[in-house]
Amino acid sequence: MKRLLLLLLLVISQTAFAQVKLARLFSDHVVLQRQKPIPVWGWAKAGEKVKVTLAKESIDVKTDASGKWIVKFKPLEAGGPYTLTASAKSGTQTVSDILIGEVWLLSGQSNMEWPVQAAKNYEEERQNANFPQIRHFRVDHQVTMTPETDLKTGEWKIASRETVGGFSAIGFFFARELYQKLNVPIGLLHSSWGGSQIEGWISKEAMLASNELKPYAQTMPTTWEQADVVMDKKLKKQLFKNESFNPTGDDEKKYMTGSADLSNWQKTADAVGQWDWKGLMGFRGTGYMAKEIELADDIAAKPTTLSLPENDSQNQIYINGKLVNDAAVKGVRKIAIPAGTWKTGKNQLVIKSGNMIATPWFGPGFMGSANDLYLDAGSTKISLAKDWALMPSFAEKHEYAHLMNNVGTTIYNAMIVPLIPFAMRGTLWYQGESNAGRAYQYRQAFPLMINDWRKLWNDDFSFYWVQLSSYGSDNDSNKGSNWAELREAQNMTLSLPKTGMAVSTDVGNPKDIHPTNKQDVAHRLATHALKLDYGQNIPYASPIYDQVQFEDWKAVVSFKNAENGLMVKDRYGYLKGFEIAGDDKVFYYAKAEIDGNKVVVSHPKVTKPASVRYAWSDAPEDANLYNADGFPASAFRTDNWPGITENVKFQ
Repeated sequence: MKRLLLLLLLVISQTAFAQVKLARLFSDHVVLQRQKPIPVWGWAKAGEKVKVTLAKESIDVKTDASGKWIVKFKPLEAGGPYTLTASAKSGTQTVSDILIGEVWLLSGQSNMEWPVQAAKNYEEERQNANFPQIRHFRVDHQVTMTPETDLKTGEWKIASRETVGGFSAIGFFFARELYQKLNVPIGLLHSSWGGSQIEGWISKEAMLASNELKPYAQTMPTTWEQADVVMDKKLKKQLFKNESFNPTGDDEKKYMTGSADLSNWQKTADAVGQWDWKGLMGFRGTGYMAKEIELADDIAAKPTTLSLPENDSQNQIYINGKLVNDAAVKGVRKIAIPAGTWKTGKNQLVIKSGNMIATPWFGPGFMGSANDLYLDAGSTKISLAKDWALMPSFAEKHEYAHLMNNVGTTIYNAMIVPLIPFAMRGTLWYQGESNAGRAYQYRQAFPLMINDWRKLWNDDFSFYWVQLSSYGSDNDSNKGSNWAELREAQNMTLSLPKTGMAVSTDVGNPKDIHPTNKQDVAHRLATHALKLDYGQNIPYASPIYDQVQFEDWKAVVSFKNAENGLMVKDRYGYLKGFEIAGDDKVFYYAKAEIDGNKVVVSHPKVTKPASVRYAWSDAPEDANLYNADGFPASAFRTDNWPGITENVKFQ
């Protein structure tokens, strides 16, 4: 009986596998690209004949040895709705409500993934979101060591007040402007992942063909077990400056003595949240959190209550080397601390815990609100939310979650390969924050990825990106800026054909890496598409540095995309954000004046200028140069002096 049941299950699974099937992208409400051949593909039984029909055109095809089939329909003009049918002896699959229009691939990291519901003026925007001809398909996060054949999940959703909150904000605002100007259906194929590095989006084949990334591709892990070993070495090098150092159990017992040396621990300003976003990406296992607390006499002498956010694993809590609590508790914890446990002056609080139990994907660390992290001494409440140190346990069993940055190419394998060769007009890209530390290498990696994708699609489609916004400190050029160097790499990539860039430094938030003003950013991307892809006679681009002429005491800088002149855009009316230096490479904030479509820069201490820089900072808040069409100028430098990221490589 058992053998018969196993045989029956085998027959059922084989039958299901052999049924005709369309790739998941071809599902109800899909938008297909107009005016280009339309590839459609799927699977059936090996060697089976399949008839595929779209808009009165039928194509017969025979599956290959793996069961895959692919057809290419003639180009269609905008319209619909249509029905797509794939039929064979093994069955029939039908897709309804198909529109023909404009398709754009959205990709990158969190600022592309950022949803409409978290963007500026969400309640107002959702009232203007009923656009049944705008559709959005979100590719779920996944990484694989080898290329996937199809997506496991995903569906096309129609833009409405009820659904738009989950759409990519930049994607939706871009699509809405295109739809209002073109009056054709717009499809958004959204494949992005917050925090992802560009190397995860590039094929291994492209890496092997690149002098810059070939060494990595030749030695990259091929299994997740190998990847864990590599992640372990990276983390040990990061923490101990020695990838071969293996802390023992006895070494880690010293963490709870009350006099632990925290100098090698990972520092974090905010104690609450996943360790993934605090510099310990992917670690899963036992870990330690430590904080040094200064207390006055009156607090140290009395009973107190220690409040901690949730970590429902077994927690061991040590104060000055003494175990004060050992329990697994769900929810916020209130722990009574007897008088005499704390001491006057410096105290060391150490918490040993494991992965969350109810939500193991979270890993170690606290979940909840920073407001729940404090010491209550009756009339005095001391916040403990800031300035902690973290240390994973390497001596105890641990592993790494399969996340976007463990191994290069793995996002490409799972989230790009199944989309090829879906026809589209172009790609919108917003990524670079996670590569800022390797900005110089981005000069090679970014164009490599663009050329890689175009080659894989066999289509030189348009490719537009968002230049990094403002985030962090407004440091000067004497300190250097990796974000400015990344913006420079993005500028340089404009040398590729059919590319464009939306400058966004003026609509950023130096205190938040996720600025909520996605509307202006999307508009600047849309003007590129409307001008370059759809032929509208409109201004569309930001001023880009072209050349400089050095004269006695001054430098004259000229720009591309400034044919109608330049202007200052703030309430003060004078240019800011410029620096100038001589051969000594010492920069001074400079006087800058507009002269038509040029800028004249000078400083009394620089008698023989050798370089001009503009907005050369992580967060160039002062920068206020625009062209007369209202687009902000891109950050630039006229020199090629060594930067701070020049020798940092992807590993």
